[in-house]
Amino acid sequence: MMAVLDDASDLDLLSAIELRGLLAARQVSPVELTERALRRAEATQSTINAFSCLMPVSARQAARRAEAAILRGDPTGPLHGLPVSVKDLIAVAGEPWEMGSRSRAGITATVDAPVVERVRAQGAILIGKTTTSEFGCKAVGDSPATGITRNPRDLSKTPGGSSAGAAASVAAGITSLAVGTDGGGSLRIPAALTGLVGFKAQFGRVPVWPPTATPTLAHVGALARTVGDAALLTSVLAGYDPRDPFSIAGPTPDLLTALRSSVEGVRIAWSATLGYARADADIVRIGRSRVLALANEGARVEEVEEILDTDPEPIWSSEFYGGVGTHLRPILLNQRELLDPAVAERLDWAQRQGREGDGNRTAERLALRDRMARWLNYFDVLITPTLPISSLGIGWNAPARLAGRGPISWSMYTYPFNLTGQPALSLCAGTAADGSPIGLQVVGPALGEALVIRVAAAIERATAQDRPHRFDGGPITWARHDDAAQRMSTVEKGRPST
Repeated sequence: MMAVLDDASDLDLLSAIELRGLLAARQVSPVELTERALRRAEATQSTINAFSCLMPVSARQAARRAEAAILRGDPTGPLHGLPVSVKDLIAVAGEPWEMGSRSRAGITATVDAPVVERVRAQGAILIGKTTTSEFGCKAVGDSPATGITRNPRDLSKTPGGSSAGAAASVAAGITSLAVGTDGGGSLRIPAALTGLVGFKAQFGRVPVWPPTATPTLAHVGALARTVGDAALLTSVLAGYDPRDPFSIAGPTPDLLTALRSSVEGVRIAWSATLGYARADADIVRIGRSRVLALANEGARVEEVEEILDTDPEPIWSSEFYGGVGTHLRPILLNQRELLDPAVAERLDWAQRQGREGDGNRTAERLALRDRMARWLNYFDVLITPTLPISSLGIGWNAPARLAGRGPISWSMYTYPFNLTGQPALSLCAGTAADGSPIGLQVVGPALGEALVIRVAAAIERATAQDRPHRFDGGPITWARHDDAAQRMSTVEKGRPST
């Protein structure tokens, strides 16, 4: 027999790593965890609406197999017995694959995506597919096909998107882990708005297949309650797959060891603006204090405003919406009424841009990548706010003050790092005056996932301690705004500043 813990609230909100320990010690049953997850998902569908479809039959079968393996003493994988969810932009064989769109009603996947194969192979229990904005084209949680997904922290707010249901499933205590996607911030945006961790590894580290309409921007990654859980899930998802032409063939970083590593000597750049963005005052104040605390741990911290010369939004929007618009052109022409009006309008915009500027956009994207690479010759990581806001009401496609921007590009801090492909993680740094969570984004150099995890784990530890974050003698410099051009000149020459 396996024991079952009685405290529902504690058990439902434990981290995946904590649950894994309880499962290994036979203090909790995979069958009971799965039943709890299914019951909670069903009970919250009318309010939170995290799932586009549940998979109770196959989930219960997998849970019974997982429990039998534990009772036999069989070797088990790192996710063994843990309920997880998968976003509906990802293929799960035999299950609906509608991508949040009425134009795909009735379409079923015939294959498992590599990430689905991997979580199942490591013992996870897949309980269902989570909601997404239509084709991942909005940074909020609604679509014509599945309706409104709400933020479990406040049902009047959106959980963000496009990995809306993935974030909601974790924030609501349904699953401890969720697999989502990120083409312009779709893991990091909902992580920030729900107080979770969202992590996209280096472009190509986690295979993306079947192909997407935005193959040079798309990432698959983790949503979780803790940095450790995000590292655990990413370690399972990562690795070469020949079906993805961008898949990295090199070794996967040891992310779990990175969790325990010190940040002493790590060179950190804090930018509240990236040179063009403006976040709410609470976000800047609290984010800055969390970065400042890292100096107390021995990190070398410097504030730099002008990381980028200009906002790369036109480059990203042209590539992202141009790709989706080309893919959906027959639907735009013949079944437009099936599409979300906000999505259709943005796809129209992309089609009007034509292909004339493609060569220039490619050159601009390469220049952006080169610039970021040069910055990270001087710094080890860059930290920014994740979002310019801490909450957004249901029914809005963008915050009022940013309504002139696109339905994703109001998230001004996230999409640059889909263009560069660098690893980037959002974690909760605290709460704004109204109690909404504040997201902090940690961006690493190419192939620098372990460094991102190392720094994010240090921020998480400091945040959990909730101590005053005052500077008490570490190596920190707050660079003046007008120093940025001179510093970049030094970085371009490949020499550290003094």
